[in-house]
Amino acid sequence: MTPLRRNAHVRGLAGIAVLIFLLFLAHTASVVAQTAVTTYHYDNYRTGWNSSETVLTPANVASSKFGLLTTVLLDDQVDAQPLLIPGVNITAGHNPGKHDVVYVVTGNDTIYAIDANAGTVLLSQNLGKPVPSPLGCNNNGPNVGITSTPVIDATSNTLYLIAYTQDSTGPAYRLHALDLGSLTDKLTPQIVTGSHTLSDGTTFVFNATYQRQRPGLLLANGNVYAGFGSFCDFAANVSRGWLLGWNASSLAPLSANQVFDTQATSPNAFFLSSIWMSGYGLAADDSGNIVFVTGNSDYSGTTYDGVTNIQESVVKVSPNLTTEVDLFTPSNQSSLDQGDVDFGSGGVLVLPDQPGSKPHLAVAAGKFGTMFLMNEDHLGGYSTTKNNVLGAYAIGSCWCGESYFVDPNDGAARVVSSGGNRVEVWKLQTSPRPKLTGVAYAAIPSGQNGGFFTSVSSNGKASPIVWALSRPVSQQAGMLLYAFNPESAGRMTPLFKSYAGPWPNQGGDSNLVPVVANGKVYVASNQHLQIFGLKP
Repeated sequence: MTPLRRNAHVRGLAGIAVLIFLLFLAHTASVVAQTAVTTYHYDNYRTGWNSSETVLTPANVASSKFGLLTTVLLDDQVDAQPLLIPGVNITAGHNPGKHDVVYVVTGNDTIYAIDANAGTVLLSQNLGKPVPSPLGCNNNGPNVGITSTPVIDATSNTLYLIAYTQDSTGPAYRLHALDLGSLTDKLTPQIVTGSHTLSDGTTFVFNATYQRQRPGLLLANGNVYAGFGSFCDFAANVSRGWLLGWNASSLAPLSANQVFDTQATSPNAFFLSSIWMSGYGLAADDSGNIVFVTGNSDYSGTTYDGVTNIQESVVKVSPNLTTEVDLFTPSNQSSLDQGDVDFGSGGVLVLPDQPGSKPHLAVAAGKFGTMFLMNEDHLGGYSTTKNNVLGAYAIGSCWCGESYFVDPNDGAARVVSSGGNRVEVWKLQTSPRPKLTGVAYAAIPSGQNGGFFTSVSSNGKASPIVWALSRPVSQQAGMLLYAFNPESAGRMTPLFKSYAGPWPNQGGDSNLVPVVANGKVYVASNQHLQIFGLKP
């Protein structure tokens, strides 16, 4: 081989090597770019916004290429949001190795690890016998096992969940820390217990028979937090709202907890002040405080004092659970109690930091259909004559929770509400004072109680899509998945609409959230997980 040809040959090999290296980098970049969904509504603010969706756009979602890819059969109703981790090393079962995995939990106390692309069940683990229709309450599934959204610590490959089981001694809750690759316990499960001193000095003891663990779990400050309410407001003489926490590394309970009705007596022996929020997750602000909404208490409407009973309120609690830091209570809290019109039927969205004089904001709405915009640094307290908030907006009755994204055109924040049968996009103005203005809306047929849940996907700030999952209008109709382009000013028409799974339990709301990540949309329902995406 002549030197000239040899040099050309070397250059050719070098070029091939460079090409291979570039392809490797491209592949590595694509792997790195995969989005994990580790908690309810994507983050601890509960924005519901995946800003790293590089595949799905308004154009291709509206095309004939987008649709149902596969359906996975499950063993019971799903009340919790699915979670997603790319590149999990599955170490058990018949299909070990690296997989993108979607984790789904059911009312039968079963957790599934499902291949997020093929839809094959990689692993499943049953954690015990669920409790059937607790106290006769029918606003949940026929079995109550795992009904809250778990939370994942991706750095330690640990999934935390709370399972409700029918033990020989009665119902019990257990906090589990499961290995992502095997679904086995990494630590001895912690039985949920607690006690709190009431206003007369007596001790109130946590009793799993009467407490429902419904809100999504929160992982923050090195701890796992959970909220508890009641079953259908039944046994309200012995059920109260609890906020509990455990060290994530050891599952040891925190030394403090909170009970939101500590009064020893009430006119009708009716206490509650529950945390349930239709399954919306407990939120955390930048300081690690836990933020949530409480529900109704004694229907006399006379027991609120903001100290020993904090019903119908947005509440902020310190990370160690020792201190109630702040609250906002609507001025009509008495009538809300009297009419069972819970503020606590919806959760709190903590907005990411904003420009202007009030950088920390939050929104929340409940059954009475008013969405409050609050200064998260000073929530507003309580006044009998007015609501000391930044704004109040009619959205329709809300067994729901808001979402958030940033608009690509003007760079301003957007809040997405979903009360009644209406999804609405609100533009946030931060100067001279924070204010919301409705800019786009759509009505969807949604049955059961008012409201539903949304999420948002975008590629950075480009190509935003609002995804909504309607509640079934009948037992036969099932749930419907919608996609909207929020850039459509005024009335939005669906980019996509499709059947998204059955929901035969009409006595209990379908509080499901569509999960969008890596070019696919995951929708859980009764005994089903449906995976949508672009068809080959």
